Formats: sequence, structure tokens, C-alpha cells
Amino acid sequence: MKRNLLIATFSTLMSFSAIAGNPDRQGESGASELLFNPWARSSGLHSLNTSSVMGVEAMNLNIAGLSRILKGEVLLANNRIFEGTGLQLNSGGYATKMGSNGTFGISISSLSFGDIEVTTSDQPEGTGGTYSPNFFNIGLGYSYMYANKISVGLLVRGVSEALPDITAFGFSIDAGVQYVSGDKENFRLGISLRNIGSPMKFSGQGLAFQGPNEDPSVSGNQYNLTYYQRSEGFQLPSLLNIGISYDWYLADKTFLRAMGNFTSNTFARDEIGGGMEFSFKDMFMLRGGYRYTLKQTGSAFQNDVYTGVSAGASILLPLSKGADQKFGIDYAYRATNPFRGTHNLSLRFVF
Repeated sequence: MKRNLLIATFSTLMSFSAIAGNPDRQGESGASELLFNPWARSSGLHSLNTSSVMGVEAMNLNIAGLSRILKGEVLLANNRIFEGTGLQLNSGGYATKMGSNGTFGISISSLSFGDIEVTTSDQPEGTGGTYSPNFFNIGLGYSYMYANKISVGLLVRGVSEALPDITAFGFSIDAGVQYVSGDKENFRLGISLRNIGSPMKFSGQGLAFQGPNEDPSVSGNQYNLTYYQRSEGFQLPSLLNIGISYDWYLADKTFLRAMGNFTSNTFARDEIGGGMEFSFKDMFMLRGGYRYTLKQTGSAFQNDVYTGVSAGASILLPLSKGADQKFGIDYAYRATNPFRGTHNLSLRFVF
């Protein structure tokens, strides 16, 4: 029964793979903030841990991993994207067990652009005023685990993008599965499908403008009319992740994990990568990864802002001796060219 469920889920997710991997459509999607990873642990591995991600972080990579927590988890994170640009992604997440096998989670992310000067055709140097775009998304997810071997999950996300006078809103769905095997649960397989949803389209008074119109009944008589421009819709950046990992236990609760991952993008080139993570007693962790973007002959896009190198570290300590409640700090760095890299910092509370 469980094996049949895994095969059915695997086949369903793989059936969507035909939509992915089209570099000819590079840059044609919108809502690219959905591709930003706010969480430091998985960012330190360049989001290559599809097979092993768990808890709140799974809501941004593979929702099936949400159920692989003991009781509950709270995460707060700040992501300084492309250091020097002023872009910041602030996020929060909460996950809690529902029964013995189910887990519910909620995550919220907000992208900050800072203050941008208002300019007009009459005042190209600026009017003295400023504005700030508001990019926001919220996700609600549920994951269920069968006998600690197979976990499946589904997440629904609302996406909002707004400027002072125009807005766009859409929905997306994520689905995923994780499979664990081995005497010590050494081998892990993960598959996730992300950002499948409705097209988004901007609308609002910001698309209206005043323009002259000549009255056909009275020659030379002109007056102003309000014209409304219709914007073009855009798709969400959907993708498919397939990952595997294997753990070598060096001592009790001390292991070295190796992982590999393949990402097929609908609106970009495909990516492959590998990483390593060392965990000591579930208290201290070091990790690093490298992600490579597959090239395409003749494509105008041959280089990415990320060079592929990532690294991170974590510390997770109990609030008191023998307590289940723990507090942790995670940090990650991803190298970029240009800019001065992307920095992630997360605060974690496990209960």
C-alpha cells in the first residue's frame, strides 16, 4: 500500500516535468520573489536538500518535509539579497503537529526594496517624494507522514505585488513527496513541484492617464479623456526538484550527509548541484554546496548572478539541560558576481 502510494505520487509529479526546462522562455515569468530562499539552513546548501529538508524550511523547497518535526517549530529570517542593492527579504514561519502523523504550517515573506524616488517626465531628477513597492506572499501547508518512511504534502500560496496605484494578485500550489529508507534512515529521496498557479496581471488607477481628444463634431475643439492601459499577464516561475541524499553515521547523532539535486525550470535553464553537511550531536552543523546552471549553445543568457558556491553553519542548543525546547541560529552565504553575495540569517525555536 505504501509502496503503491509512493509510486503514484512519484508518477504524478513526474508527469508535470514536461512543462519545465525551457531556456527559450528565460526571463518571461514574473513573481521572481518566489524563487528566493529566505531560510539559512537550506540556503547554505543552495537549496539542494530537496530530499532532507524538514520543518518550516520545507515550505519553501519541498512541502513533504514539513511533517518531519517532533512537535513544533518557529522561524524568523532576514535575507540580504545581492549585498549592496538594498534588497531584503523578511520572513516568518510556524509549524505544529496535528495528530501523530499530520503537520500544519504557515509562512509569510515580504520583500523590501527600500525607498525609491518618485520621478516624472517633467521632473526626471525627482519630485522629492519616495515610494516603496510591497511584494508579499503567504503560504498554508499540510504534510502527512506514513510510518516515518513516506511523507507527502501540499501547500497553497497567495502572492501579492503592489505599487501605490497598481496591484497584482495570484495563487500557487506546491506539492512534494519524501521517501526515507535504511537501518538508520540513511537514504532519502525527495521530489517537489513548486509555483504552479494562476497567471498574474497588474491593474489599477496607475495604468490610467489623461490625453487629448479632438471632437469630431467641432473642428479644432480639443478636450481631455482618461485612457486606461491594459497590462499583459505573466506566469509564475514554476519548477521541478528531484534530490537524493545519503548519511554516514560517525557516532550517535553525528553524521556526514552527501546530497545531489536536479532542478528543471519552466522559464530558465536547468540546474544540477551537490552538497555536504556535517552534523555533530544535532547541535553544531556545517554545510556547503555548489550549483551549476546547464548551458545552452546560442543562448543570450550564459552567466548567472550566483557563481554556484554556498556555505553555512548552525548552532542549536536546548534552553535547559535535557529540555525538548531548543533555540538555534543559522547563517548562510551565497557568492555572487556582481554584488557582494547574499546573506541569510535565521532564528529558530524548536518545541
